[in-house]
Amino acid sequence: MSKLPLSNTFPSVSSIGLGCMGFGGDWNDEPYGAEHVSEMHGALDAALEAGINFIDHADIYTLGKAESVFGEVIKQRPELREQLIIQSKCGIKFDDDMGPGRYDFSKTWISQSVEGILSRLNIEQLDILLLHRPDPLMDLDEVAEVFAQLAKQGKVKHFGVSNMHVHQIAYLQSGLGHPLVANQLEMSLRNLDWLNESVTAGMSSGTQNHFSPGIIEYCRSNNVQIQAWGCLAQGLFSGRNLDGQPDNVIATASLVAALAEQYNVPREAIVLAWLMRHPAKIQPIIGTTNGDRIKACGRATEVSLTREQWYQLYVTSRGERLP
Repeated sequence: MSKLPLSNTFPSVSSIGLGCMGFGGDWNDEPYGAEHVSEMHGALDAALEAGINFIDHADIYTLGKAESVFGEVIKQRPELREQLIIQSKCGIKFDDDMGPGRYDFSKTWISQSVEGILSRLNIEQLDILLLHRPDPLMDLDEVAEVFAQLAKQGKVKHFGVSNMHVHQIAYLQSGLGHPLVANQLEMSLRNLDWLNESVTAGMSSGTQNHFSPGIIEYCRSNNVQIQAWGCLAQGLFSGRNLDGQPDNVIATASLVAALAEQYNVPREAIVLAWLMRHPAKIQPIIGTTNGDRIKACGRATEVSLTREQWYQLYVTSRGERLP
């Protein structure tokens, strides 16, 4: 596996990241407990054992509790900070007395969000800050100003985005003094729009595709790391009950199982290896809290799918032949 684009910024970055959306308990106001801190300890130990040192957070995950639980672990084991590359996201606001759920890229909110992130994570500097979802009211000058301020203050090393298309990234980058290093998108063996967009270009059969045309090529050309959220397809191909699922899902799960047996790895490893086989060097961000499953995912680096195996998985999951 050749180096990720992020390797230019973080030479030791792992090709898989651990996403922390599921840590800290439920998405409510109930406080986290010792069991949640213990779960985070176990997950980080499993991740490091599997060679995963990239950690992905967001300020909204379990309403801030995911970051807080991580911060408790760092407080107890400060030596972990130097072993991990830590990323978080901001820009989403939930319903409140001021308005509905919305996005906010204002200078004030981004600055306030970073202060909260650093405090909850119990760190002094964030390796990467992503803007979580596009804000239609974004003022480019404001974003550029707050990014420059955060970098100068030493609070954020690098910046990126999530869920943005090519024109949004290009416009944002045009006003920044720092390169955007990552774009996190929903991509998996089940969510195939990112591939279908390219193979159906210019065809009427591609009109139902909702993936932004050209985003993969833009990121590759501009050294932007593509990160994949939802990459395990919620366990659809690695052991979830398939009652009621369509034929193509059942057939794909069967193929994944056969390849897992052939390569002598867990099924999760095949699902991720399929993404990682793409020359864009996609970095899967896994969302499991289970230590054994984290280790299973880490074994994706042991798998080198052939071109034919990759296409077999793609076409089977599509449920129809390529045009």
